[in-house]
Amino acid sequence: MSNSRGSWELPISEGEMSRLTSEMDEAHRATLPVMAASARDLSTELKDLESARSDRIEEERAHLARRRFLTGAGASAAMLALAACGGKSSTTPTGGSASGSPSASASASSSASSSAGAGKYTGDLKVVALAVALENQAVGAYQAALKAANAGKLGKVPPAVATFIQTAMAQHKDHANAWNGVLSSAGKPKITDVPLSNQADITKALGQVKDVTGVAKLALQLEDSATETYVFATYNVKSMGGVNTAATIAPVEAMHAAILHYVLGQYPVPDAFIGTKKAASPSLLTV
Repeated sequence: MSNSRGSWELPISEGEMSRLTSEMDEAHRATLPVMAASARDLSTELKDLESARSDRIEEERAHLARRRFLTGAGASAAMLALAACGGKSSTTPTGGSASGSPSASASASSSASSSAGAGKYTGDLKVVALAVALENQAVGAYQAALKAANAGKLGKVPPAVATFIQTAMAQHKDHANAWNGVLSSAGKPKITDVPLSNQADITKALGQVKDVTGVAKLALQLEDSATETYVFATYNVKSMGGVNTAATIAPVEAMHAAILHYVLGQYPVPDAFIGTKKAASPSLLTV
């Protein structure tokens, strides 16, 4: 196989490439109902957690209100007793009150501001947001590859490779839509761009590729990262719906990677246990 522009050849036959892509698409379609059900379960779990959290907050507020009332009542009684003993009424200092409630209100206001300034995505939702961003990143990379191929910037691109790219891109869109549905159900903004701190580097690398080999290497990097991120998620998210959704999508991402190995002339050696060294960190998120 030559890597020079215009003379690159697919290491396997186009018929074999088409067969692999077809099997990949069949596997993806078979997972769609399970993925959708798992995503719905995750949405329900997150809503339940949020409801329980809201109940706890209301209980804490009610408890704080009772404490303020009792504190204020106690202070008022003490002031009345003091006034009765001294024969003079007490004067409340300007800018405050005997109960100290303005100070408590200021504290509550500060707490509310701190909560409002917290990140949009926390807990399992941060992992969901990361998943959407990674899927969008893959979609963008494949779109850029197709655009470069159509412009003749990648040399000879076999039709079977172009079909694989289009199919993988569509599957990444399905995965992104599933995760975005979870965010929407949780009352969080959907992610339609790529809020990742490494996106500039990926975009730069895409602009430098000159052939199919270069595209395949970069795509493999993204697919491996996505696969291992989902594996990492199955061990680290708390909700079973999240675990099941990640576990459903991971094998499809792994199939993308396996086919890319064939495109690169490498026989994909099956891994009994996929690692997590290449998993993306939630710290990559910029939202």
